[in-house]
This record gives sequence, C-alpha cells and structure tokens, in this order.
Amino acid sequence: MRLPALRRTRGALLRLTLDRRIAIPIGVTFALPGVTLAVIDFEWESWFTDGCGLVVGAMGVALLAVGVAGRRPDWIDPSDPGRRCD
Repeated sequence: MRLPALRRTRGALLRLTLDRRIAIPIGVTFALPGVTLAVIDFEWESWFTDGCGLVVGAMGVALLAVGVAGRRPDWIDPSDPGRRCD
C-alpha cells in the first residue's frame, strides 16, 4: 500500500524549507511561541504544552537556520578546480 498523502506532505515540507522567502517568516512564527512558553510561566501550562512548545520552537529555529544559511551542496569534489574546499 502506497501513501501518496505522506509523499505530498514530505514534498511540501521540502519545498517550504528550500524557499528562503517562506522559511524565514514561518520560522519566526514558530519560534516566538516556543520562546514565549519557555520564558514565561503561565498557570495553565502542563507537561504537554511544555513539550509542544519545545517541538514547535525547535522547528522554528531549524526553519530560521535553513532560511538564513540557504542551500549548500552535500559534497564538494576536491578535484574540481572551480570550487574551493575549506
């Protein structure tokens, strides 16, 4: 049994992370509630909201990092004269 919905979701997530114009605002949108839940102690908080805040905050920071750094190649061939290897 194939899961086309899962493949489409994965593709949408990859397109989201590789488009810098979209990744940065969504990353900020996800990171702010996570930071707010981590810094401010609300009386309605529980272990569940703490966990959700950590997951959403980490996803926001990851999207920000990808949006700021941009795409990088997985491998740079050292024998390629046009590329520098650091």
